[in-house]
Amino acid sequence: MKQSLWSSICLALGGLLALAAAMGIGRFVYTPILPSMTEGIPLTPSAAGLIASANFLGYLTGALIGASRFLGGTPRTWFLAGLALSALTSAAMALTSDVWFFMMIRFISGLASAFVLVFSTTLVLERLTTAGHSALSAVHFSGVGIGIALSAVLIAALNHNTADWQTLWLASGLATAILLAGATVLVPARSSASLAAPTDGSRAPEDGRRTWSPTVIRLVAAYGLFGFGYVITATFVSVMARTTPSLTEIEPFVWLIVGLSAAPSIYVWNLIAAKLGARRAFALACLVEAGGVAMTAVSTSPAIFLFGAALLGGTFMGITALGLAEGRRLTAEAGTSAVRQMLATLTASFGLGQAAGPWIAGQLHGVTGSFQAPSIAAAIALVIAAALAGL
Repeated sequence: MKQSLWSSICLALGGLLALAAAMGIGRFVYTPILPSMTEGIPLTPSAAGLIASANFLGYLTGALIGASRFLGGTPRTWFLAGLALSALTSAAMALTSDVWFFMMIRFISGLASAFVLVFSTTLVLERLTTAGHSALSAVHFSGVGIGIALSAVLIAALNHNTADWQTLWLASGLATAILLAGATVLVPARSSASLAAPTDGSRAPEDGRRTWSPTVIRLVAAYGLFGFGYVITATFVSVMARTTPSLTEIEPFVWLIVGLSAAPSIYVWNLIAAKLGARRAFALACLVEAGGVAMTAVSTSPAIFLFGAALLGGTFMGITALGLAEGRRLTAEAGTSAVRQMLATLTASFGLGQAAGPWIAGQLHGVTGSFQAPSIAAAIALVIAAALAGL
């Protein structure tokens, strides 16, 4: 039993490193680097939005590929390949200042991050559940927040030493490669506990009609609206701080606050879900996040802006995990073995909302000259997501 617990802890830590690398750094490091790119290239808000949307379009594509039943190989092979690709694409951002090249690189990076999320989560949750240590899934999902915090500290330290934006990307690629090495060691090719798990052939057959119940459809729609609702602030919050005179001094701390708030959020929202149920907890978290997004949109007070950033960090990974966990539960209830397909479908909906968010934000910024209007639209989307999930 002690050996099983230790193996599960190592597995959860390996999942943590995987998500920290591909999501916390590979996917989200664009946010703290963006102010330096905006000034150094220079990069307009519209172009910045296109680059972010390309990343999330790649994320959507990766999720759809991950949903394919004909994709060969093991989950471990695919998520490690995704991590390697994430490291390479981060470093490749330093090679050019061409917007179209940026979009291509970030598209590939988004595809890689989706592979890491779908396949590492499928592998880690399955093995933890089989071993009887499913509570350790909170450790796995905390990797995103820890990766965001690490990237915030890394970028702030390099900015303090007047590093240019190319150096920031190269350092991010190196950090991702180091975390890849750790994940490779901690997530073994085979799990002793998994040998006792039933094979696909012994599980209930697929039943698409039962899988796609009205509850599942509402969850998928809410997940997409959540993707749209969080991503605008998550992409532009550092730029908003740098370009607002009263907030300039707190810019280095904004993304750090988001990451530090995100790290323990899975555990907190799991406790809330144990009391309210996953769907109600999902709805509550969306409402809390809507409040945080609105605070960053309408306030120029450093304290309120940081509190809004904390609410964003303290909810977005909780909502992500609650949605995936609820999708996994609903899939099991339907008598289907297509857990990976359900996770990938939710991730695809999420990715579609993400791809739309930055592009729309960039266009609205061009019209209004600020991120206030797109942020308010994001908050409304989160309220609608809460209503769908809470039905």
